[in-house]
Amino acid sequence: MTYTLNTTIINPKSSQKPKNAVILCHGYGGDGKDISILANYWKNYLPETIFICPDAPEKCAVSATGFQWFDLMDQTKDEILTKSLVAEIKLNKLIDEVKDNLNLKSNNIILGGFSQGCMISIQTGLKRTDKIKAIIGYSGRIISTDHLSRNINSRPEVILMHGDKDEVVPIESFLEAKEFFFKNNYSIKAKIFKNCEHRIPQEGSSLGLEFIKKNLY
Repeated sequence: MTYTLNTTIINPKSSQKPKNAVILCHGYGGDGKDISILANYWKNYLPETIFICPDAPEKCAVSATGFQWFDLMDQTKDEILTKSLVAEIKLNKLIDEVKDNLNLKSNNIILGGFSQGCMISIQTGLKRTDKIKAIIGYSGRIISTDHLSRNINSRPEVILMHGDKDEVVPIESFLEAKEFFFKNNYSIKAKIFKNCEHRIPQEGSSLGLEFIKKNLY
């Protein structure tokens, strides 16, 4: 199976064809192998799930080895949105490839991400006309609430998680996202981690796992 984005694939423990897929998007300057650590933990409890962990489409501006979904350096809000729309097209293509390669329906797919990967997952997931099952967002924000509110096409299940000591993506971004979902009549799950910086704590990994089990099993 080939994908247009370079991917780290964590196959299910079951020898049967995967019944569902989780696509995990890494943060700014990371890569698919980084976030596949989460998949390697989750796969022990999700024997029928395949995990697709793509490298973002661009080399990162500030990391010799990492990748970015879109540039964040010296960019205006409008420039960031414009570049995120390019990344969104590429992530949508990957989702379609996962569907075709594995003969899965959209409601068998969960999209998730950390930091910038969370940002692009929210934007892509809500705008898709064929609704994916759910979105798992760690330590991210909504790239443009104005743009997204005008372009909502589906209502997947959503869980957002964030550390209260995050200095990279401040907790205010999480609160803004919660308010956005409330205003747009979504019922989401949300969790703030106490004394947690810009990372996924063990509790976040466990909550993500339970969320996947609830929505795919």
